[in-house]
Amino acid sequence: MEINKLLENKIQAAYGALADGVLSGFSVCRKMTFRANTLKSTEEIVAEELRRAEIPFEIVNGAFVTDVTNDGRVRALEIYTRGGLYVQSLSSMLPPLALAPVPGENILDMCAAPGGKTSQISAMTGGGAYITACEKNAVRAEKLRHNLALLGVKRTTVLVTDAGRLDPVMKFDRILLDAPCTGSGTITPRAPGCFSAKLLAACVKAQKTLITRAAMLLKKGGVLVYSTCSLLPEENEDVVSYALKSGLDIEPVGIVPERAELLPVRTEGALLVAPDEYYEGFFVAKLIKR
Repeated sequence: MEINKLLENKIQAAYGALADGVLSGFSVCRKMTFRANTLKSTEEIVAEELRRAEIPFEIVNGAFVTDVTNDGRVRALEIYTRGGLYVQSLSSMLPPLALAPVPGENILDMCAAPGGKTSQISAMTGGGAYITACEKNAVRAEKLRHNLALLGVKRTTVLVTDAGRLDPVMKFDRILLDAPCTGSGTITPRAPGCFSAKLLAACVKAQKTLITRAAMLLKKGGVLVYSTCSLLPEENEDVVSYALKSGLDIEPVGIVPERAELLPVRTEGALLVAPDEYYEGFFVAKLIKR
C-alpha cells in the first residue's frame, strides 16, 4: 500500500533499521478483537456463546481474537447486543491495565468517548470506582452515555467539556489520558489516514495542554497513564518529557502484552507496540505525581 511520504520519513528517522518492519505492519489485515464485559457477563459465558455459534477464537492478553471475517457474526450474537461483550482493539485495552484502578478511587478518563476504556476501568473494579468521563464533543458524548448504559457502567459522571479546562480544585487518584493524536499507529489499507505536519502540530499542542492539566488534577502520589495510537516520538516520548516538568515522575507500565512486538523507546519504562495483525501501533507511559 502507498504510505504518506512525510509519515514514512518520520518513521524511518525514528526507527532506522526497524522502520521497514514497522511500515509493513500498515499493510496487514488486523484481526477482530473484543473482551468480555464482566459487569454483565464472564469470559466463560462469552467463550461458550462463541463455541455455540461455531465462531473460532483464541485468547490473547485476556481478550478474544477471531478473524475479521467473523465481525458480523459476533455482532449478531445476543450477548453482544445486550452488552455482554465489547469490541475493542487489543492495543486500546492496554492503558486501563497499566492504570490498575482500585475500587473506591476517584478516576478521571480525560478523553473518554466512545467509552471502551471507561467501561474497562469500571469492570476492572467490579463497578466500585467513581469515574468522571470527559468528552467535549456533544455527539460523541451522547454515544459515550449510550455505551456506558448498555454495558452496565455505574458510578460514572459524563461531562461534556474539554478536560484541558477542568478546574484544578478537582482531584483524582488516577487519571487516564488517551490523548487525541495523528493515529499513525492505526493505519491499514482500508484506513490510510490523513497525516500532515499541520495535524501533527495540532495534536502535540493538545497533548501538552491536556497532560499539563492532568498533572494539576492528580493527587499527590496519584497515577497518570498517558497513551496514544501514534508511533511518533513527538507525540509520545517528547510529551512525556514535557510532563516531567510538571512534577511527574516516570514509572514502569508494569505490563507485557502477549503476542506483541515492542519497539524501542527513549522513555525508560514506557511501552510502544508495533502494528501487526493483532495490535495497532500504540504507546503507553505511566507517571506518578511527586
